Amino acid sequence: MATYKPVVVQAFPKLGEKITQDTVYWRGYKTPVQIKEFGAINKIDFSPIPPYNYAVTASSRIHIYGRYSQEPIKTFSRFKDAAYCATYRDDGNLLVAGSEEGSIRLFDISGRAPLRQFDGHTKPVHVVGFLSDKYRIFSGGDDYSSNLWDIPSATEIVSYSEHTDYVRCGCASKVNADVFVTGSYDHTVKLFDARTKHSVMTIEHGQPVESVLLFPSGGLLVSAGGRYVKVWDVLKGGQLLVSLKNHHKTVTCLCLNSSGQRLLSGSLDRHVKIYSTTSYKVVHSFNYATSILSLALSPEDETIVVGMTNGVLNVKHRKPEERKEKSQKKRQPTYRTYVKGRTYMPKQEDFCVSKPVKRVLRKYDKLLKSFQSSKALDAVLEPPIRLCTPEVTVAVMQELHRRGTLRSALAGRDEKQINLLLTFVARRVIEPRFTPILVTVADMITDIYQPVVGQSAIVDRQFLKLQEAIGKEIDYQEELLEVLGMMDTLFATFTRKKSTCLEKNKSNGLTETIETNRN
Repeated sequence: MATYKPVVVQAFPKLGEKITQDTVYWRGYKTPVQIKEFGAINKIDFSPIPPYNYAVTASSRIHIYGRYSQEPIKTFSRFKDAAYCATYRDDGNLLVAGSEEGSIRLFDISGRAPLRQFDGHTKPVHVVGFLSDKYRIFSGGDDYSSNLWDIPSATEIVSYSEHTDYVRCGCASKVNADVFVTGSYDHTVKLFDARTKHSVMTIEHGQPVESVLLFPSGGLLVSAGGRYVKVWDVLKGGQLLVSLKNHHKTVTCLCLNSSGQRLLSGSLDRHVKIYSTTSYKVVHSFNYATSILSLALSPEDETIVVGMTNGVLNVKHRKPEERKEKSQKKRQPTYRTYVKGRTYMPKQEDFCVSKPVKRVLRKYDKLLKSFQSSKALDAVLEPPIRLCTPEVTVAVMQELHRRGTLRSALAGRDEKQINLLLTFVARRVIEPRFTPILVTVADMITDIYQPVVGQSAIVDRQFLKLQEAIGKEIDYQEELLEVLGMMDTLFATFTRKKSTCLEKNKSNGLTETIETNRN
């Protein structure tokens, strides 16, 4: 008696994930380190000078962390209520922060007590930052005003009250020391010049603005609010270049990488999206545990820090490249050991000892071996096989059809089993790899259960879905045939044109030869 041969499941090529240079680059981070803060983290800012410490603003404290430290190396806690938007100056020596009290405090990194305090806002100040000349500070508060302050004299230079709602974000131009931008919940972004008494440009975002960002060149402005990230051309009077809608919830923060070629956006949907600044397409994405409020990237993209609503600080460090090379060198002898002797060819006098390999049959193979066709079909219609590996289900159907027992396996089923079969067939019949056998199965099911049509609403509904799926597929095939006909006509036209040109050239050459001979 011949041994039983297991069912051969045909292997189909799978489309894997597209691995790009961006995927490799942004996956090159270690397992994140998580640090618990006292409250929601509203701002993270990296120092522009080595060793690139970063300031984290949460609750009523500002913590300064070293790049690889999990404990704060310095704390500023001279706030009666919540602190907001702690930002470094370009030289990394000073730090400015707003507060719930409405005052702005200026700190020296080497000290603890504030050097200056600026009072003028009547409500909480959520936005503060330095202008690029390093001697002036801009601010925005919930009193709808945007102010400019002089650091040496601790006085207010000018106040703009053009917004009609809370001012919650802002940034300064690195090219022009007099220009800064603020975004507000009144759906507008305003560009101010310290030399004028009014805003020089107003941009309508269309949603409450949560974050704004100026490119290093100063020519492009990015605004985030609602689910949208919009890029504007400042040099063309605030013309909209592109509107991105890749998040499912409100976008809360924006950030550029060190080269300025990648734009990062964080959202309440727990995702950080990375866009190319040339095509503005998403090139990579990070997923986090909870909603994201703040985001920062260190110089040379060595560290990415994300602050979340639950007060958790997520820190990822880039993997060092040198260790990879060392580990590869260590593996080389091991590889040689494993392949040793594989290419050895036995000689004529050698005696080969073969160890019998025990085959473990799957459940459906055991049932097919004992000629239980109906139970074998039931085994491959179970959810794990039917949903995850439909090719196994189809392979067993094909084997039953080859044996001539497919009809008997399909017959004698109750309403639930028929519903299961028809659902599978209706879903998979349109896939080209399964179509030949599933069309046969559908034909047999229709033939067997035609007398009971109309007795069960569930079965009737599945038959209608099957009819609809096949009808749509036929329509698609007809449209494709029409397109192929059009393409054939076009190709035939091109071929004729080329041949006509050649014939003309040949005829012209022949006439010229005859004329030359006559002369």
